[in-house]
Amino acid sequence: MIARLWRGATAAERGNEYHRYLRETGLKEYRSTPGNRGGYVLRRTREGRAEFLLVTFWDSWEAIRRFAGDDVEKAVYYAKDRELLLSLEPTVDHYEVLEGP
Repeated sequence: MIARLWRGATAAERGNEYHRYLRETGLKEYRSTPGNRGGYVLRRTREGRAEFLLVTFWDSWEAIRRFAGDDVEKAVYYAKDRELLLSLEPTVDHYEVLEGP
């Protein structure tokens, strides 16, 4: 199994709005992609920012390609991300999952 980690931040007062937007876009698309095993949405608020960390789990690199395209390291963004996020990180990180709960 492979973990895919994406990070983003929005203004603290827009944290709930961005979480709702994630549900409508990325999370919905993750869940509908064959080979996705779910994931976690983590948020912390500090220094006026709501910082998000999405950790999703995938059966294989092929499953990740079904979601992200051929360049699996490239972050996937949606229409309102430019409006809501403070910056757009160009890449994501992947880790091989060795153990879990």
